[in-house]
Amino acid sequence: MDERGLGKRLQSARLTAGLTQQQLCHKADLSFSTLTKIERGAIKAPSIFTVQAIAAALGVSLDDLVGRSPNALGRTKGGAKFVYFDVNGCLIYFWQHAFDKLSLATGIDIEIIESTFWRYNDEVCRGEMSVEQFNAILAKQVGLKELSWQDYYLDSVEPITDMQELLVWASEHYKVGLLTNTMPGLIESMRRSRQLPTIHYSAIVDSSVVGAIKPEKKIYEIAEEKAGCSPEEILLIDDNNANLAAANRLGWHVLWFDDSRLGESLARVKKALEPEALSD
Repeated sequence: MDERGLGKRLQSARLTAGLTQQQLCHKADLSFSTLTKIERGAIKAPSIFTVQAIAAALGVSLDDLVGRSPNALGRTKGGAKFVYFDVNGCLIYFWQHAFDKLSLATGIDIEIIESTFWRYNDEVCRGEMSVEQFNAILAKQVGLKELSWQDYYLDSVEPITDMQELLVWASEHYKVGLLTNTMPGLIESMRRSRQLPTIHYSAIVDSSVVGAIKPEKKIYEIAEEKAGCSPEEILLIDDNNANLAAANRLGWHVLWFDDSRLGESLARVKKALEPEALSD
């Protein structure tokens, strides 16, 4: 990263946004000393997370701030140019905390909540059932007049910090995207609240938007088109073996992530993301 170039672009973007240094520090939750040093180019290799927070506060992309073309492509040693990350179970811990909170709030056995959830989850994630319909069914099961599963879910989101850091790192070397089975609106909400990294995503394949879920062939075909790469140039990191098998049958590179064996999984992801130049 060119520190002096970054400082000039940062200052220009700040002035364009009409912010003083103090105002930007407040928005980005950054110390005044750190910001002024970055603007002067005095900090060697500032943290990507600091730069990311500044970009988000200024309303510009990370690519714009660091002076990098979003179309620049690297390649992993395995040959992938585009890396898709699953969300639940890879970038954030899975649903269990939300189930626990709802069970505690209602006194309803968690097995009833989970069985109701999974009975209708695929329909909602495909966009075949509305969020309002799902909430009404779940509320009836737990004896409430109304309920927002999305609120329970978002309140329970816990990031897998090391994986989110790897996603940010990968975005510096490759095109990256999200490929996820999810209910309407959740990805946008998590991006706004920074529960997911605020980086440039070259593609976001949200099942509720495209009308297909993993491991259905349609969603991978859509993901390929959005990636603009051939199958052998795409890597999928996912915690579900059925999803990975379906992608692999289409010629994708795949990598299984298991958050219960975090250290081993992170080591595999880091190895798979090594740039081509490091494989010699």
